[in-house]
Amino acid sequence: METCVRKIHFCYGHRVMRHESKCATLHGHNGIVWAHATPIEGLDELGRVIDFSVLKDEVGGWIDKNWDHTMILFKDDQETVELCQKAPSYKDVFILPTNPTAENLAHYLLYEVCPKVLKGKGVVVHKITFWETENCYATQSLDPKDEKIIALYSN
Repeated sequence: METCVRKIHFCYGHRVMRHESKCATLHGHNGIVWAHATPIEGLDELGRVIDFSVLKDEVGGWIDKNWDHTMILFKDDQETVELCQKAPSYKDVFILPTNPTAENLAHYLLYEVCPKVLKGKGVVVHKITFWETENCYATQSLDPKDEKIIALYSN
């Protein structure tokens, strides 16, 4: 299976609500996302899965607009959401339907973001590797040949 991979860097803050140790407090990371794409119907006329710049512009652009230098918080963490929104240096808070763990952030990108931003581009992002630190990452994968998945990416 042909795959192309784009690496995307960004900075974000979060807290993991109900975490048993220090991740329960507000803190930040220099995150890295590896987006793995495979073609729906084969390589393009130039022999590529997709131009790397499309992954950068679409997936990286979404991350830059929504998550870069943003607090990513769980929707149920209302006290922290309100605290961040009242801060004088407040930029944005991105509300996630789940706790913002590396696993959940990877899942959100794979199932919510990538199908929307890459719809009609002829590829499926079948794997997201989300590096929270230089030593720790989470991976979410799916079957790129699954008809339900392909339908999400098709016009």
